[in-house]
Amino acid sequence: MGIFSEKKIDSHCHVLDPARFPYHPDVSYRPAGQEMGNAAYFQALMDCYAVHHALLVGPNSGYATDNSCLLDAIAHGGGRFKGIAVVPNDCADHQLDALQAQGVIGIAFNPSLMGFDFYADLEPLLKRLKSRNMWAQFQVEHDLLLPFLPMIQRAGVKVLIDHCGRPHLQKGMEQTGFQALLALGREGRAVVKISGYAKFSEMGYPFTDVQPYVDALLKNFGAQNCVWASDWPYLKAPYRLDYGPMLKVLERQFSEAERTTMLWDAPMHHFQFA
Repeated sequence: MGIFSEKKIDSHCHVLDPARFPYHPDVSYRPAGQEMGNAAYFQALMDCYAVHHALLVGPNSGYATDNSCLLDAIAHGGGRFKGIAVVPNDCADHQLDALQAQGVIGIAFNPSLMGFDFYADLEPLLKRLKSRNMWAQFQVEHDLLLPFLPMIQRAGVKVLIDHCGRPHLQKGMEQTGFQALLALGREGRAVVKISGYAKFSEMGYPFTDVQPYVDALLKNFGAQNCVWASDWPYLKAPYRLDYGPMLKVLERQFSEAERTTMLWDAPMHHFQFA
């Protein structure tokens, strides 16, 4: 059948529409040019590649804790979208409830950008996510997962890990942070996004150096706890990336049965699309 026509859910992508939803005044980075893409354009792209649903993630770039663009896309997406929002660490209960009512299923935390200290007081929020059966999504790199593990365990919250955990390839497979991520997978305590290769590959497209790490994630998490994501529209990408060639990388990496699970069955189960 070929990967372009296999039905899909994209488990990590962004919409940016500063013409309608101006960027937050305090952000340090403002995506521009081909880093931007509004919801209407993204839905046209989805139609080209048999992407039925997408999990939209609020970007720290551009919008910070302003989720207006994200929520508008969900509201007008005809059931195609759910969301992961960005909120302050002291986000109030009524704000979480309002977000959840509008199609937000989790909250994103970005230690790879903000560091651990920014989130040192996160545990109460994690517990409130747990009580709502919402996801805590972490973008970590290198060993940054480690200091979060005790509070994740105490809170008992569902965990999504972005972009393969962004391992440091020069440190090899045995690096502490990556081994801790694999342990989470073996324990069935997390879902990992098979995505973001450009954020940690040292060779660039077609990312052959990431293969051992992807294989280890598949083995330790199982396909049922791995979900594919494009990371469109590739914010801060160090070189040109496009949706089609990235899908072809996935086609070479996984069998058709594995792709069926990661592209459709797993995200349908975990994110409860209709």
